[in-house]
Amino acid sequence: MAPGKGGPQDTVERALAVARCDDCIVLADEAATANLRWAGNTLTTNGVARSRQLTVIAISRGPAGASAGVVSRAGVRDDQVEDVVRAAEQAASEGSPAEDAAPLLGAGQAGPFTPAGPGWDDPATGTQIGVFGRFANELGGAFAAAQSAGRKLYGFAEHTVTSTFLGTSTGLRLRHDQPTGKVDMNAKSADLARSAWAGQGTRDFTDVDVAVMDAGLAQRLDWQKRTAELPAGRYETLLPPSAVADLLVYLYWSAGAKDALDGRSVFSKPGGGTRVGERLADLALTLHSDPGLPALACTPFVVAHASRRESSVFDNGLGLARTDWIRAGELAALIQTRHTAALSGLPVTPAIDNLVLDGPAGSTATLDEMVAETSRGLLLTCLWYIREVDPQTLLLTGLTRDGIYLVENGEVTGAVNNFRFNESPVGMLSRLTEVGVTGPALPREWGDYFTRCEMPPVRVEGFNMSSVSQAS
Repeated sequence: MAPGKGGPQDTVERALAVARCDDCIVLADEAATANLRWAGNTLTTNGVARSRQLTVIAISRGPAGASAGVVSRAGVRDDQVEDVVRAAEQAASEGSPAEDAAPLLGAGQAGPFTPAGPGWDDPATGTQIGVFGRFANELGGAFAAAQSAGRKLYGFAEHTVTSTFLGTSTGLRLRHDQPTGKVDMNAKSADLARSAWAGQGTRDFTDVDVAVMDAGLAQRLDWQKRTAELPAGRYETLLPPSAVADLLVYLYWSAGAKDALDGRSVFSKPGGGTRVGERLADLALTLHSDPGLPALACTPFVVAHASRRESSVFDNGLGLARTDWIRAGELAALIQTRHTAALSGLPVTPAIDNLVLDGPAGSTATLDEMVAETSRGLLLTCLWYIREVDPQTLLLTGLTRDGIYLVENGEVTGAVNNFRFNESPVGMLSRLTEVGVTGPALPREWGDYFTRCEMPPVRVEGFNMSSVSQAS
């Protein structure tokens, strides 16, 4: 097959060629996913799946404004492309004017980024089971070590490469190939009474050290041989990068400018407007996103399959650059479309698919070093079943899982019972007393949706363990 012929690029061009609407945006996504699963120190399944999705956004412009019709379908054949376009045009003709309507970007207007990787006409290569070659060999060694030590390993590894092709009737042609991988591993004692978890996000599995993961799991299982019961209450708590990621990813997802402007979020200013410019933390924390970070590289332009409160189809192709959401402890930006930026008077800062938290200069402590400096407190492993309680304060609730430990005089002295927690990540920022060194972090709860994170371990004063949980 010739490059670009019969592939997603050809589908984009075919759809644009038959469009009759005033403007048209076409997105073709081609994905391949490879996976491994294991249980009880034995590989159980592996495979590769492929998918293709076509999204057509037809825009009808008239005296009352512009309306957009969106139709998205999987597995569209060449002879079905026109049907998708007509359905989108019908939806546009029947729709109400869009409040986020704006002119589409044209060729050369996408932004200051430099596209990397394959060109528009190159075929989408996807991924293969071979991406796990070295990882699978190391996993076999971990199985043998676990078996001899009387523990069992369970988990899965997944690698997806999604090629996104964006074309518009105004001449825009953009492409991005996004690799996304993760490892999710549980270790259990032989009687299954004790459990520990570790996870890691990765682009290609070359940076995953299975032996290091297994050693950490073995240590935490050993800590669980000693147990203690603690009541609910507020405790000085050490959160590892994974738990920090779960809380701050949710904060990030909740940082839409539209909700803030409408008075619906923790970032709404009493009396109107947003809290941009207000101090959220005493420490000089910086929460930022940057599509150009090598280990966390992500799509450098807006890809919007539908308009929502935090995204606009009219912004498709808009270039993305580093954005500080919190800078030196102050709220610096919210997720803004061109439409909400016009309402708020703030810069256009669309969402970006990675997130990094950096502490003040000199934040070099590891989690182990922070444990060694703790006289008495709790050490979390991860958070689970996180749900929002109050959007006005961003109060979240959830459970601890797979090991929560008591630290006394600089040492872990045993595991304690699980808790339900009630905490706001925004309120928590003001009670951070120490921030460690930033490193890779896979959110346990949100790892199916957001893997590209770097977070530090943190020390929180008075983390609210609101009740004892019977969850295991």
